[in-house]
Amino acid sequence: MSLELAPRERVMLALNHQTTDRVPIALVCSGINAPARQALETYLQEQRGISVEEYLTPLVDIAGVGPAYIGPAFGPDTDVWGVKRQPVSYGADHYDEISFYPLAEAQTPADLDAHAWPSPDWYDYSVIPERVQAERQGRNRALMAANGNIFESSWYMRGFERMFMDLMLNPELAHALFRRVTDFFKEYFRLVLSAGAGEIDLVFTADDVGGQQGLLMSLPMWEEFLKPYHTELNAVIHEFGAKVMYHSDGSVTEAVPGLIDMGIDCLQACQFDAENMDPVFLKQTYGDRLCFEGGISVQQTLPFGTVAEVIAEVEERIRVLAKDGGYVLGPSHAIQAGTPPENIVALFDTALSTEMPSSP
Repeated sequence: MSLELAPRERVMLALNHQTTDRVPIALVCSGINAPARQALETYLQEQRGISVEEYLTPLVDIAGVGPAYIGPAFGPDTDVWGVKRQPVSYGADHYDEISFYPLAEAQTPADLDAHAWPSPDWYDYSVIPERVQAERQGRNRALMAANGNIFESSWYMRGFERMFMDLMLNPELAHALFRRVTDFFKEYFRLVLSAGAGEIDLVFTADDVGGQQGLLMSLPMWEEFLKPYHTELNAVIHEFGAKVMYHSDGSVTEAVPGLIDMGIDCLQACQFDAENMDPVFLKQTYGDRLCFEGGISVQQTLPFGTVAEVIAEVEERIRVLAKDGGYVLGPSHAIQAGTPPENIVALFDTALSTEMPSSP
């Protein structure tokens, strides 16, 4: 395909398993962390006389869109769920780690009633059409709303260890908590997508259920506690004609048939450094029913590889995953502090220059 496509068309063709002019590119799930971005800024100014924005804007094919927050004012360390965080340094940068779990002391479903739950009414959806129109008159990228994370929002309130104990010892409480969170996201995305009037192409949902060696819970436990709620949420999203891009880090191959069954269209992150996450197997086995986004290693290749190794990995991902469409290229998570800027540039330059694989 020689004709250059608009970004939105490129993404949607890929997500419908059709060939595109080049591989679509996205920076989903945190993008580039601040120190890495500053190093990239310096590198680009010195080498090409352009800023990071000038470099990335023509490349990235997916943009975010959402409502304006008009709800109660919280402190800078508190989110709408009542979860508090504080910065924890890891040297060159920091992550905001949870310091207060508002539902840590809950014992029964009735205890949830006293919590100050967020409301979809805390958002002004009337701003969405204007934001959509601005994008359509600009680069015309695919538009994505975020972020439906049922399990994570729940354990952020409950506590990680307590949440897993609930799955075994207090399933009634776990289900009641998941129900509350699911109902919020279902109504929130109904309002977002309704305001988008068919112009919002994707919804980003997320629940990290994979570790480096496998699922964080047994497959039957995942099927009982998490799959039904995401199935409900995905059905709402599909009512509006939007695709579901579902994020999970780690090794999730065991759950992929269930992920497809619950209605996801695209698996995001694609952490192929994790055990049993073989891109060839995943594409050959599920590629007719599932798309993939991410896949360029932020654990190994980008931070520690050479430019040649980055180029080789990008070319290999495109060769395997982009055949007959179905792949949006990007890093497997946020690009971390210390990542050589020349490796970041190699990622995107190679994505632009690599030809799409041809069908036999």
